[in-house]
Amino acid sequence: MAPKASIIIPAYNEEKHIGQVIRKTRRFCKNIIVVDDGSKDRTYEKAKKENVTVLKHTINLGKGAALKTGSEYAIRKEYDILVFMDSDGQHMPEDIPRFLKALKGNDIIFGSRELNKNMPGILKFGNWFINKINKILFGITIGDTQSGFRAMTAKAYKKIRWQSTGYSVESEMIANVGKKKLKYKEIKIKTIYSDKYKGTTIIDGIRIVLNMIWWKITRW
Repeated sequence: MAPKASIIIPAYNEEKHIGQVIRKTRRFCKNIIVVDDGSKDRTYEKAKKENVTVLKHTINLGKGAALKTGSEYAIRKEYDILVFMDSDGQHMPEDIPRFLKALKGNDIIFGSRELNKNMPGILKFGNWFINKINKILFGITIGDTQSGFRAMTAKAYKKIRWQSTGYSVESEMIANVGKKKLKYKEIKIKTIYSDKYKGTTIIDGIRIVLNMIWWKITRW
């Protein structure tokens, strides 16, 4: 029997993009789980109109919490593969088949964004710095530790369940992959930067690095 995949999309105040993201994604996978992370706009209503599974946090808990909510739901529904995508249209659903193909023989696949001129400079520097810290602390070499486009097996998810509720989730996943010695691979993806001010900030980056140091001290 072919593995059953699910697409998990955390969303916060994305009423302008969520409908189109769902429609494009549906061409490559029918099993879509949107987690509305306490949006103050009509994200929930827009997603519900697309006839996909929509889960809702009553308050904003953070990206890590939204991914966990979607993942736990997928596990309960016995999906074999979990694919994580952002809700703002940055990720191209056309890459989903590449993730699924690369996952054969691996536990987790990381999407690596092209460092083109459209990527905000602060994101380039922050990503480079966190990549270096990640290699020093956990011994895992990944070219883009902060990309949210990822795929993993359900078995892998059960081994790397994270505690982070915010933007540290991507780094905690990697730390847990290293600790559990899971098999991983990185594939190149294209990213559309429609809003340079969304996503991690400098403060988020500092918090991520401090969390990584704390995980190294307390868990390894």
